[in-house]
Amino acid sequence: MAVELSSHQALRLLQDVAFGLVQEAKPSAAPDFTLRQLAILLTIYLDQPPHTVRGLAKKLNVTKPVITRALNAMGKQAIVSRRRDEADKRNVIIQRTVKGALYVESLADHVVSAAREMRS
Repeated sequence: MAVELSSHQALRLLQDVAFGLVQEAKPSAAPDFTLRQLAILLTIYLDQPPHTVRGLAKKLNVTKPVITRALNAMGKQAIVSRRRDEADKRNVIIQRTVKGALYVESLADHVVSAAREMRS
């Protein structure tokens, strides 16, 4: 189902989603990720695995240290985990976690809720 939005509506939707995430965030509860970290997270959870540091860096057109820093932040929250690729020790495989899946599901709920509010 295609959704038609004006530029203003699209930006308002993004603002509403961001606002909802900020309002919900508590120091010990929901993670407060940067936009770059969210892009990486959504790539991990929406695109087919396997995901590697090298592959994510290439896809997002950033350096491997950028991905590593983002994964460090997400790893501290147990949103993703990492392991060495047994077939090629140079690669690090990024794995989804249950906590991460729940976070992404909650994020989707925020987007749906903000979109519904726009229609009202």
